Amino acid sequence: MKALIIAAGEGTRFGNLTKDEPKPLVRLLGLSLVERVILTAKEVGIDEFIIVIGYLGKRIKEKLGDGNRYGVKITYIENREWEKGNGVSVLKAKESLKENFILLMSDHIFDARILKELVNYDLKSSVILAVDKREPSPGDTRVLEKEGKIAKIGKDIEKANCIDTGIFLCSAKIFSYIEKTVKEGREEFADGITQAAKNRDAEVFDITRIESYASKMRKDIKPWWIDIDTKEDLKKAKKIIVENASKNPSDALACYVHKPIENRLVSWIVNFSITPNQITIGVNILAYTVTTLFLLGYLLPASILTFVVGIADGLDGKLARVKLKISRVGSLEHSFDLLFEFSWFIALSWFLFRSTGSSTPLILCMFIILFTTFYRHIYDQFRRAMGRSLDDSGDFERKFKRIAGRRNLYNIPILVGVLLTPLYSSNALVYSLVFILLHSGITAVVYSLRAIKHMRLMDYKKT
Repeated sequence: MKALIIAAGEGTRFGNLTKDEPKPLVRLLGLSLVERVILTAKEVGIDEFIIVIGYLGKRIKEKLGDGNRYGVKITYIENREWEKGNGVSVLKAKESLKENFILLMSDHIFDARILKELVNYDLKSSVILAVDKREPSPGDTRVLEKEGKIAKIGKDIEKANCIDTGIFLCSAKIFSYIEKTVKEGREEFADGITQAAKNRDAEVFDITRIESYASKMRKDIKPWWIDIDTKEDLKKAKKIIVENASKNPSDALACYVHKPIENRLVSWIVNFSITPNQITIGVNILAYTVTTLFLLGYLLPASILTFVVGIADGLDGKLARVKLKISRVGSLEHSFDLLFEFSWFIALSWFLFRSTGSSTPLILCMFIILFTTFYRHIYDQFRRAMGRSLDDSGDFERKFKRIAGRRNLYNIPILVGVLLTPLYSSNALVYSLVFILLHSGITAVVYSLRAIKHMRLMDYKKT
């Protein structure tokens, strides 16, 4: 399916930001608005775009090119009447679109799940508009919906029960309605929709019906969108994007310390040409530096660096989601994380073995790795089978996850043991490993019991 993007307007409400640059190229967290629209659509399988350009359109063509660097195909249609309503811009694409297509605005940023639902929708009318059933605010395009059909649409209609999100699934028939209204001097696309609505030929899709729980993010994310018209809208959009790119942290340290630091760092890093993969490589280099330091006995710098790694490790995935650069390769990150996590335990226990001459640290290390591997596997298998994170499967789980065995929390007793070593010799670190062993063992028992409980309950419901 093709997507038509309207990018012809000037965007006067941005002031100086659009004096020498068209509104679609205004930057938001390292990407222009129109790039965000394209990459979001690409997530749901759309790879062919027609962009209607007008005001400073040459700049847009120079920026996006033929779309090759985004992995898509882009063609352009110039609208020299760009000062007129956006219905004129839509009409310019009439000869290029003879089949169903998605219509998007270059300044509307949105959740990919909305478009995914719309692409798969059974189109029976000339147009389906994705609407948000919330109270309209000043400036919103208001919609009155009755029995799934659009009754009225416009910024000034008195009665409304939802809002136009600027995301449409259209058939070629929509052009006939726009032609009629443009000839009558009504040049907004909403006027064409109104004309279709008179024939009961315009439907709505309510985005609030979309499942809000995002399994991979371990939290509820309500389908979102925002029309970027002002600098204040840009600030609001930054907050929404960064927050929704943040997974629900499991342990207390990740939740209350790492997350706010990561969000600030990502908001800064995103403006540079640093890629998520480069961060991943840097984190692994730093992580194995920790392993080497533990092995050589530089315990305090190694222990301090484990906390730095804990923060840095959350940046690559979050950056990928913010910059819409999620890849299949990125899904392997957790496997590599587990590898360097285990290397820390092995290096530390080996150093203690050499220092004390006792095999106890090695035995403790072996069981820590055993328990950690087991409960991590339980955790992953549960999500695959149930489509939901074990941490979010009940009130108990939501509370327990804050103290469950995690690398971030294991770093704390190691640091305490390192600080106490001058007073109590290497025995302090041995006790740190004992504590971690108990922590990982309890986590393994709790996770397995809770997973069995929830999965058996689901099996009973099916029978």
